[in-house]
Amino acid sequence: MCDTCGCNITPGNEHLVRADGKHAETADGRAAVAVLTSLLDENDHQALHNREHFDRHGVLALNLMSSPGAGKTSLLEATIEALQGELRIAVIEGDLETENDAERIRAKGVPAIQIATGSACHLDAHMVHEALHQLDLGAIDLLFIENVGNLVCPASFDLGQHRNVTLLSVPEGDDKPAKYPVMFRAADLVLLSKADLLPVLDDFDPQRAEGYLRQLASQVPFERVASRGGEDRLAPWLAWLRHEVAAQGERRAEGRTARPSVQPDGARLPLGEQAAEVGAHQDVHRHAHHHHHGHAHGAHSSL
Repeated sequence: MCDTCGCNITPGNEHLVRADGKHAETADGRAAVAVLTSLLDENDHQALHNREHFDRHGVLALNLMSSPGAGKTSLLEATIEALQGELRIAVIEGDLETENDAERIRAKGVPAIQIATGSACHLDAHMVHEALHQLDLGAIDLLFIENVGNLVCPASFDLGQHRNVTLLSVPEGDDKPAKYPVMFRAADLVLLSKADLLPVLDDFDPQRAEGYLRQLASQVPFERVASRGGEDRLAPWLAWLRHEVAAQGERRAEGRTARPSVQPDGARLPLGEQAAEVGAHQDVHRHAHHHHHGHAHGAHSSL
């Protein structure tokens, strides 16, 4: 968690540390300066409750994470258009300020709830729960939670979702999985977004990017997508979504659920392991190959 910048205290959980809050004081009576573990425990408890809501109504909940500007909202707009009439979709939008993204989604005819996090650089389960009170889950098949643009903090917080989807955009550079291993370890699917820019930004090597991902011992699908240029450029993403929606229906019928690969407390790595991962660029993955969407569903954990 973000024990340096203080973003572990959010508009969703601040009631727990106010003067009359559950964690306002520690066991020895001191003011709450050491409640980070308690806050994460409270978040996980709320996330469990959120997931129960989703499962009861047969909703598949996906957490979309990326850097700012990687194309999450554009991807959602194109996805809504492609799946119109097939799946009932709703969106929860997380940003520090404004309703800009929610307004874009509503313009597509889909309900969108905006969460303004203020100074918090991620969503938490409490904020998502408040948003759920504004949605009719019985009228939804697929809920997208568009997290705050940030490649660090969102990976540490379970929101109650079933899967994590991380976007890596071509303009960012192909070394981001090496630089931000925790975020990419948390992914159940990695989308190379803005792939239509590859001919222009030819210093981005998709094989190198996937190689960094595989060095994290991740076997999740790595798919190229583009929001522009027609539905064909979304085909791997749409196929993955249809598979996951169907899998959620099967789990519900069997009384099971699924949990994402959340990386608690920043998932700090041993120094040697960090160095090996960040230095992965020194060993170019010449034998990396493209992984199609169908090969890695077995890597997902269903509970």
